[in-house]
Amino acid sequence: MQNQSRNPMLGIRLGKVVVNIGIGSTEDKLDSAKALLKKLTGMEATYTEARKRMPEFSIRQGQKIGAVVTLRGRRADEFLRKALEALNGTLKASSIVDNGLNFGIKEYIEFSGVKYDPKIGMLGLNVNAAFSRKGVRIALRKRARSRPGAKHSTIGREELLEHISGAYGIKVAE
Repeated sequence: MQNQSRNPMLGIRLGKVVVNIGIGSTEDKLDSAKALLKKLTGMEATYTEARKRMPEFSIRQGQKIGAVVTLRGRRADEFLRKALEALNGTLKASSIVDNGLNFGIKEYIEFSGVKYDPKIGMLGLNVNAAFSRKGVRIALRKRARSRPGAKHSTIGREELLEHISGAYGIKVAE
């Protein structure tokens, strides 16, 4: 943290949050999943399709099997705060990976201010948050593309844990 105060390029920021609800083989709950994501995030969801055939789960290639929303900027930060609050401020250590945070919420009624809707039913969701540093764009831009240093592009688990606990006020449970 002492190094970050001197160099603003080492600061960690939230890139995007991806919220996913996987339904599986039954297509009747897809509209409910899409409506739930609209209700929680305020953005229109899109369907996810199966990439390959899985006959043991009665899934064929190209079949709609879930709904997903990608949030960026202010909306991503607000939703991540709400989602971490739904976990009561505790997170498993295995949920934190390099450059990201992945966790699931078993029931959507754990969000504050959200009540059970019989039309939607009881659904859970997965939340994936990607973090990055300033300057990572140089690897993605079209003109004068370059590569950031290895220490700059990767945010370790310990450093990310320190940032998340400070910025979002959560604790890690073993």
